[in-house]
Amino acid sequence: MLVKIFGGAVYGINALTITIEVNILWGAKFIIVGLPDNAVKESQQRIDSALREIGLKIPGKRVIINMAPADVKKEGSSFDLPLAIGILAANDQLPNAQLDKYLIMGELSLDGSLQAVKGVLPIAIHAKKEGFKGILLPHQNANEAAVVQGFEVYGFHHLSEVIAFLKQEKDFSPISFDQQVMTAFPDDDLLDFKDVKGQENVKRAMEVAAAGGHNMIMIGSPGSGKTMLARRLPTILPPMTIEEALETTKIHSVAGKIQNNHSLITSRPFRSPHHTISDVALVGGGSWPQPGEISLAHHGILFLDELPEFRRAVLEVLRQPLEDRKITISRSKFSVEYPANIMLIASMNPCPCGYYNHPTKECNCPPGAVQKYLSKISGPLLDRIDIHIEVIPVELDKITNSSDSEPSSVVRARVIAARAIQTQRFQSYPGIYCNAQMTSPLLKKYCPLDDKCVALLKIAMQRFGLSARAYDRIIKLSRTIADLDHNEKITPQYIAEAIQYRSLDKDGWGG
Repeated sequence: MLVKIFGGAVYGINALTITIEVNILWGAKFIIVGLPDNAVKESQQRIDSALREIGLKIPGKRVIINMAPADVKKEGSSFDLPLAIGILAANDQLPNAQLDKYLIMGELSLDGSLQAVKGVLPIAIHAKKEGFKGILLPHQNANEAAVVQGFEVYGFHHLSEVIAFLKQEKDFSPISFDQQVMTAFPDDDLLDFKDVKGQENVKRAMEVAAAGGHNMIMIGSPGSGKTMLARRLPTILPPMTIEEALETTKIHSVAGKIQNNHSLITSRPFRSPHHTISDVALVGGGSWPQPGEISLAHHGILFLDELPEFRRAVLEVLRQPLEDRKITISRSKFSVEYPANIMLIASMNPCPCGYYNHPTKECNCPPGAVQKYLSKISGPLLDRIDIHIEVIPVELDKITNSSDSEPSSVVRARVIAARAIQTQRFQSYPGIYCNAQMTSPLLKKYCPLDDKCVALLKIAMQRFGLSARAYDRIIKLSRTIADLDHNEKITPQYIAEAIQYRSLDKDGWGG
């Protein structure tokens, strides 16, 4: 008897329904067609062992399985469960009345227990759009799929439970999603701005960066606090919206980064890859493309510590994603697109020895070494970083001061207020959420400058030799500073502060 079971596959961060057709004929052979990879082909051994554990077996006949669409490659072990159910139904060991109502996915162990699989959330979202009543999957993935509202999600521990459900021999309750997880901030008492002594100018720059979604680089000697400050930046970012949380969770689900029994990622990602990372690991890729660090940091922070130590080829692949906020990975037969809407936060020493421009220690680098060190980072990449801020070592009396600085919660409140202004401003422009994402037409519309502001910008352009891109970024920064001040108008004061955030363009760096 011919039966049809429905599974799912992920391409990029979008899903596709896979129709699994199973037919049993006279003969003695097990055949899977439809471009299955090795993991799918090996499912016969797992299915055979799992069925024998519950007193069943693959029929000793000719089993033909087609996975449609047949011209799309199928990979992974998530097809084990639908294949096993399809074989039982085709052999009249299981009723097929409910098989077209549910999408089924899961990996089988040899004893019949179900193991977690990747890509559950995008498949669940797609299944709801396709009109399926629900999804049957391993219990470890149930909370993740339950994020999809108005859709039945059933999590099972063992193949025998799935069979009992389809035979309606036992009642199972669908998993529900707890909406309260969206309202709480991450509770991390170990990281807070109140612990940072001094560095008021850097904390102000970070507040501006968080408020407008701007990229930022910190330049300072060893031990000045660059990494410590960067790790506290997530504590002042606004909470994720449900749309941002869903999109971020989809990427992590595809990459297999969702922990078992977890549902939605509600904290903004903070990714900090080591400087030995390859370009493929950073932007994504591989023979079967997977998201890289830049996509795993979507709607969060990508922190590159010791930026000049990264290979130049690795840094240059960042240029296009920083502009387009997405990365397209192309192969000969297909291409996938991953979102990459990130805040790039980088840190670096000013020179090889680390003490160029230090207030007390002398730089030991030979002539030209500073310029050579800074040249490891290309001008086009630096142009895409809005804020360049120098981090000066904190004086001893400030370090020993017992009074706390402003806590992250207070700074976050100002950032949220500024972001609310931007949300209102860009509500008619899909895909634009903050000032850093403004296009040229939006820049003209929302950032009008008076004659004093234009004159100040002209002086900065001539003195520092700024590019047209840097010119635009100074205006975007000015717009964010004005939003923090709840001012509709950009004044010369805001322009002047924005110009101060271009340290690497000033005389004295790399001279």
